[in-house]
Amino acid sequence: MAFDGITVAAVRKELDDSLTGGKIAKIIQPESDELLLTIKSRGETHRLLMSANASLPLIYSTDENRPAPDAAPNFCMLLRKHAGGGTIQSITQPGLERIIRIGILHRDELGDLVTRTLLIELMGKYSNIILLNQEETVIDSIKRIPSHVSSVREVLPGRPYFIPETQHKLDPLTVGWDSFRAAVLSKDAPLSRAIYTSLTGISPVMADEICARASISPAEAANGLSETGAFHLFHTFELLMDEVKSGCFSPVIYYKGKIPCEFSAVELTSYRGMRFASFESASPMLRTYYAEKERQTRIHQRSTDLRKIVSILTERESKKLNLQERQLRDTEGREKYRIRGELINTFGYGLPEGANVLDAVNYYTNKPVKIPLDPTKTASENAQHYFAKYTKMKRTAEDLEKRILQTRADAEHLESIQTALDLAESEEDLLQIREELEAAGYVKAKHNGGKKKRSVSAPPLHFISSGGYDIYVGKNNLQNEAVTFSIGSANDWWFHAKKMPGSHVIVKCGNDELPDAVFEEAGRLAAYYSKGRTAPKVEIDYTRRRNLKKPAGANPGFVIYHTNYSLMAEPDITGIREAEAD
Repeated sequence: MAFDGITVAAVRKELDDSLTGGKIAKIIQPESDELLLTIKSRGETHRLLMSANASLPLIYSTDENRPAPDAAPNFCMLLRKHAGGGTIQSITQPGLERIIRIGILHRDELGDLVTRTLLIELMGKYSNIILLNQEETVIDSIKRIPSHVSSVREVLPGRPYFIPETQHKLDPLTVGWDSFRAAVLSKDAPLSRAIYTSLTGISPVMADEICARASISPAEAANGLSETGAFHLFHTFELLMDEVKSGCFSPVIYYKGKIPCEFSAVELTSYRGMRFASFESASPMLRTYYAEKERQTRIHQRSTDLRKIVSILTERESKKLNLQERQLRDTEGREKYRIRGELINTFGYGLPEGANVLDAVNYYTNKPVKIPLDPTKTASENAQHYFAKYTKMKRTAEDLEKRILQTRADAEHLESIQTALDLAESEEDLLQIREELEAAGYVKAKHNGGKKKRSVSAPPLHFISSGGYDIYVGKNNLQNEAVTFSIGSANDWWFHAKKMPGSHVIVKCGNDELPDAVFEEAGRLAAYYSKGRTAPKVEIDYTRRRNLKKPAGANPGFVIYHTNYSLMAEPDITGIREAEAD
């Protein structure tokens, strides 16, 4: 979720409470579109991070320091001149715009007190950080916008500052019933879209939330609401805006499994039932959300090389399998050569010398056949020729059948590694996957200067069921092997997605009879940590650990079983508690 006006309002309130009256002690510009301000306020040191990055604009307080570049950029030097050592007088937000204005009292070169405004616009690709004088004229900006870049507004030194009204949206904090009805409820569009396209600072997610709170479908036509329904919607909207005006925020992050999928400054009733984490203020919510997203992005980026290798190998195995299956199909007609040899031996005793065909009756079908002959060979030699051809094709078929089984096993192994890459949550997981690829001979081991290579030990996931039972989940084949054969005991229950790559799940139960809820939770874990995690439901096989067997020479994590039960499970692990790390 991008910064919407309500999230900006929550950040503004938090910053106003903690930073107003504080003194700007340090200003650095770690990146070309990023600032970090160190502020002394009420005996405490605060750091304020703001970014005008087109793909990730943000502002929040942080404990993390950033290294300053060797040479300060021009905008940073200018900001130090006009705001360094200044006192923050106010932190405001115009309406519900995605803009925060920081008013700063500062002494100029002559020692006179002057007012400066540091302003951040959190507007996607139009985001910017701008310094204004007391006449609302641009002193400079972190991104200069000339007229040939934007015909709507120039952002250059000496130009007057204004908020461009390109979409003519209404201010949600001041809009009345008549204006709301005219702007929103007259549109021939889905209700959610009508709301966020008519009101400033309202995101699509928040528009859906307003509809959910009013118990009206966001897909319903805005101009199709009854008078009662329309007024109920407006009243629901007003109650939400009252929360914003009074500063009653409840910052929260919602998770799909372990992945943060949404953050909000207010609770979202439309996300009720999902796992969530609450925060006291907006900044720790944003820090947590972006840190977790960054970690996922970093893991995905670091797995790029491995993904490419696995993709190339998978494509190669697929081509090999297609070729082998085509070659096997070519051997399917081998029986006719054996029969020809038999028929020549049976009926060819009276063949004249130089005959090039034998007319005979196939005693398997009682039908006449014509058998081509080599006129330079005797009947016996022709028969041996056909027997030899049959024998060669039979040996080829037997060899191909074995090779096809191995190729399919290799393809399934690579598919399981691909799934493990999707499930990887740490760099240790990636190192363990690389170790498996090296052991299988798919990639060369990295040169280690002759030192003995240390095996990577990435622990499997550990959950606690509602009944207090320990549940272990492998994230790759090596972990699956450990979960099943090292952690699992003979009487424990084992779960796995049916006929697809995924995690081995072990429920430690001893001799206890497991409650149904634990089977359901283990099934959900097996579904979520599998290739089918995006499907509505996944079929799960489960059996006692003692029923599993690993064939000799099989790849890591490969097991066979002939006795099992099945259940259908949703790939949703909401509410299943993960054990604390030791």
